[in-house]
Amino acid sequence: MSDDHLSESNFDDVRRYGLAILAAAVALLLRGLLAPLLGENNPYHTLWAAVVFSAWYCGLGPSIVCTLIGVFGVWYWFLPPGGSFKLDDSKAAISGMVGFLFFSGLIIVLGESNRRSLAKRKRAEEELRIAHNELERNVAARTADLNLANESLRELSSRLQQMRDEERRRIARELHDSVGQLLAALSMNIAVIQRQADRLDPAGARAVSENVAMVDQISREIRTISHLLHPPLLEVAGLASALRWYVDGFSERSQIKVELKMPEDLTRLPDEMEIAIFRVVQECLTNVHRHSGSAAAEIRVQEEAHRIVIEVQDEGKGIPQEKQGELDSPGRTGVGFRGMRERLRQLGGSLQIQSNGKGTAVIASLPLTPAVKSVVESGASGIAS
Repeated sequence: MSDDHLSESNFDDVRRYGLAILAAAVALLLRGLLAPLLGENNPYHTLWAAVVFSAWYCGLGPSIVCTLIGVFGVWYWFLPPGGSFKLDDSKAAISGMVGFLFFSGLIIVLGESNRRSLAKRKRAEEELRIAHNELERNVAARTADLNLANESLRELSSRLQQMRDEERRRIARELHDSVGQLLAALSMNIAVIQRQADRLDPAGARAVSENVAMVDQISREIRTISHLLHPPLLEVAGLASALRWYVDGFSERSQIKVELKMPEDLTRLPDEMEIAIFRVVQECLTNVHRHSGSAAAEIRVQEEAHRIVIEVQDEGKGIPQEKQGELDSPGRTGVGFRGMRERLRQLGGSLQIQSNGKGTAVIASLPLTPAVKSVVESGASGIAS
């Protein structure tokens, strides 16, 4: 136990005993002042209040001291003959003292019981407060750990997304540079054979023609797959050209009429933003083709108040009401929506989904921060120079 705690405890004891003695003294003084009115009967009237006060607020020891001071004070000053400890009527005086001491003892017992109950309740409240504070600290610590883990998972997700984009780019280049070149060489060899088709029987000539057609089809398929994995137009010509190429190809393959509305002078954005916007449009059109049943769709890309907004609207059957609630929870949505949200979140953007029986609108927003604008402006100036 520290010296400060001992000093505080000693001071509290002195204060409690001092208050009890003061209460007894005030009660005796008041009894003396009221003597003309009260006479010699019931000399303990004013002492009851002092005993109650001491028992409730000062504790066991101080209340006993107060009672004893009161008894001796009344004996000396207010019991005949007064001014001494002699008694004219000892039997009545002693019975009065015993009665006062007995009822004072009851008051002291009740007061001490009340004080201990209060102290016990205060201790329980203090323990509860300490436990509550400890729980809050533990919750705060666990929340901090959880936030750190979530941040680590987001960083990991971001890195995996980058690795996936890089792998897509590598595979696209391999398909174009390696497989594409082999197919081109194969096509040239078949062309040599085709020029000599007059020396083949009809079945051989027909097989050569079919091979030419199949090689052309394989080349187109590989070129399409390569472009979908990583559109080369994104790097060469920018987002606008890549979107127009993809929308035209999608409309031709799916027979869904897609209208693309975007500024003619849309500036170049950082690579990761252009890839994110392209993937959002790609995923949205895939969902339109698979789920909506819509015969038409509209894509709007525009700059608004330091941000770029992409909206994909269809005229399909919409999303069921119970499914829309799940779409607001990133943990319960499908892979496509989760991927879109994560891409946009990594760039400080957001994704909203609005749907009814007349169609669905997916609205993506990305901020054009000062850092992004500086990259855009520097890129534009580099192109101009």
